[in-house]
Amino acid sequence: MADFKHDPLRELTEIRNQLSYSKRIGFLFGAGTSKAMGISDISGLTRQVEEKLNATLKPKFEIIKGQLDKENHIEAILNQVRLVRKITSDSNKKSFTNVSGDDAKKLDKAICNQIYKIISEEEKSAKIQTARKFISWLNWLSRDYPKEIFTTNYDLIIEKSLEYHLIPFFDGFVGSHEPFFAHETLDATSNYDKPPSSWIRLWKLHGSLGWFWKSVENGKADRVIRLGAGAKEKFPDSELVIYPSKDKYESSRKQPFTSYFDRLKDFLLAGEGIFIISGYSFSDDHVNEVLFSALNQNSRLHIIAFFFKDTPLEKIVENGKNLPNFTMLSPSKASISGIIGEWSKNLDGDILDPFWHEDSKILTLGDFTKMVDFLILCSGMKDKKD
Repeated sequence: MADFKHDPLRELTEIRNQLSYSKRIGFLFGAGTSKAMGISDISGLTRQVEEKLNATLKPKFEIIKGQLDKENHIEAILNQVRLVRKITSDSNKKSFTNVSGDDAKKLDKAICNQIYKIISEEEKSAKIQTARKFISWLNWLSRDYPKEIFTTNYDLIIEKSLEYHLIPFFDGFVGSHEPFFAHETLDATSNYDKPPSSWIRLWKLHGSLGWFWKSVENGKADRVIRLGAGAKEKFPDSELVIYPSKDKYESSRKQPFTSYFDRLKDFLLAGEGIFIISGYSFSDDHVNEVLFSALNQNSRLHIIAFFFKDTPLEKIVENGKNLPNFTMLSPSKASISGIIGEWSKNLDGDILDPFWHEDSKILTLGDFTKMVDFLILCSGMKDKKD
């Protein structure tokens, strides 16, 4: 099977056809989409956070990082820090691997604060026009079902793009003064209980720079609220809600993380639909479990993943996860209907020309900017700068 060749023109034409007739459409965006617009990816964010921690917390950070094997990026480190917090109950009198509960609590907050500062600063110079073009295209599509965006990114680029175009969207938060997350708005079964289908749904699977923990009086549990731009500067002691630790996934409390993953499952299992993945390298086991389970259970679901590198595709194939309803396209190869092969050299065709690097002989759709251009070209919609 190693000698099998895929015709890139035929495959891109097939994707264009699917986009034209599929009623339900959803997207999953990973760090690669934001990186294409100038936001640091996980490795870059990890390096910057470590550099900016103060002299007291940096040794604790290095201890936690040293406990991890290959995956010692910032999200894995946060998960380990929160594990220490849970074991020690944030106590200064208890410690785990030479990190006290109080130190872990301070480190958790310091890491999140640095993530907020780094990404907020990068957003100021980000190439947000790409996201605006995508949102404009998505809103333009005529569909009888809601269009849904799932993302593991913390930044606010999608929200800013939606608001730039004055497009209503829904994320499960309600209220005006301090919008709070209301899980019952996601559980509603009646159409009378839901926002209009024209509203785009936005589900941030790993949290957001706009989410904060709100302590509630009278013994009630803390809740998550969503605040506007600059909220962290106005309330510097507020605790940011990003990257769910494993206990958040397993918690019976219907906080955003649990409800959003339920929403992802529901979307993928709800009959015929197309689900496009960009910038996601399949490094989150919890997300992967939902995706592959849905592919196995719902034969009418078709997932299309665009990869910036060949490595994620090769790893998925190595693990035997290249299922018939899972199309994967990477720079030099593809997996179509469960069959992996390199791209052929039959390259004639207008639809392909802008997305083929002739000198390197690679497909460039793994770049989010190129993928957005491809979607616009497929629809016949006129390309706009923003």
